[in-house]
Amino acid sequence: MLVFEFKAYGEKQQFAAVNEAIRTVQFIRNKALRLWTDNEKIGKNDLSKYCAILAKEFPFCDELNSMARQASAERAWSAISRFYDNCKKKVPGKKGFPQFQHDNRSVEYKTSGWRLAADRKSITFTDKQGIGKLKLKGTRDLNFYQITQIKRVRLVKRADGYYVQFCIQVDRSEVLEITGNAIGLDVGLKEFYTDSNGIAVENPCFLRKGERRLKKAQRRVSKRVKGSQNRRKARVILGKRHLKISRQRKDFAVKLAKCVIQSNDCVAYEDLRIKNMVKNHCLAKSINDASWYVFRVWLEYFGKVFGRITIAVPANGTSQECSSCGTIVKKSLSTRTHVCRCGCVLDRDHNAARNILSRGLSTVGHTGTWGSNTLNACGELTATNVEVILHQQVDSMNQESSAALARLSVNTRR
Repeated sequence: MLVFEFKAYGEKQQFAAVNEAIRTVQFIRNKALRLWTDNEKIGKNDLSKYCAILAKEFPFCDELNSMARQASAERAWSAISRFYDNCKKKVPGKKGFPQFQHDNRSVEYKTSGWRLAADRKSITFTDKQGIGKLKLKGTRDLNFYQITQIKRVRLVKRADGYYVQFCIQVDRSEVLEITGNAIGLDVGLKEFYTDSNGIAVENPCFLRKGERRLKKAQRRVSKRVKGSQNRRKARVILGKRHLKISRQRKDFAVKLAKCVIQSNDCVAYEDLRIKNMVKNHCLAKSINDASWYVFRVWLEYFGKVFGRITIAVPANGTSQECSSCGTIVKKSLSTRTHVCRCGCVLDRDHNAARNILSRGLSTVGHTGTWGSNTLNACGELTATNVEVILHQQVDSMNQESSAALARLSVNTRR
């Protein structure tokens, strides 16, 4: 599924109609959630049927397209099913009980309620909301796809305007040449990540760099009278500041993840629990600013697209364990150099990245057998000459990666 986004241009009254549709979606979702809360044994089909009842009872609900109403009920069921799954998996802490929404910013149409122009440069919404025709501006070209491939159309409200998203059903896959490289990544706050080859990527720290402008915009909001037009303008400016930082993080993560995946056949990275890590209030801002989770999501996505292996490795002890002899060398967070009795002296993150790679290659349940790996006293990774035959481990690999990995051979000297 591909998601293409375009900036929408229209008249003021059209965007007022979009806001009304967004409020209607929020109303239907909350009513569906109330139905589930007040009654037992309510399923997804019951919520869909309830949309027709709401359309008859409330005229403004009837103005919204029928499939858009069903999509609103699906949002409520998505929150409910996530809560059920957390309960079944016995997730520690809060299970995420569904909450009533008060800040919805999008409305989603399915295969009806909209009509795309022949030149794919404008879209017309045909329901009773009165949105009408909106011009589209973006870098993507919809002419490569059939109308039947577009399964969802979303109208999204952001601080800098309104956007139209097209969810296109297509299997994206690309074939790359085998590089024979495997890499381990250790993310950090000083450097964004350090790989097993000792190469470090600088942490851009977008929030830290834009913090002065953020604070200035926040002070303007605080000084304005609540409910005034000036306060609304100040909030829009503040929202644009936050939106710019969010886009910078995403752009950096996407480009870096794609570069890493295209340069390596196997990528091992830390399986971090960011939700638990941000409980440390001294480091919470820096951890959120690093946006490790966004980088991981795109790393896994590009791994499926290009047929590469991605392995999430438990991060416990990777910084304390010596990558040369396996001895545990205790060190505080302020100690940035790993020094072992075996003579291995490495940067702390470089040592952790080597351990992550070693653990990733030995994870039989995910990637199969990569061969026996040893580490010399200088911390250099060496591998015995081995032909990587993965036909016996096809069931334990990613479906998208098995074809590429079956052709991979690791032939190096001791």
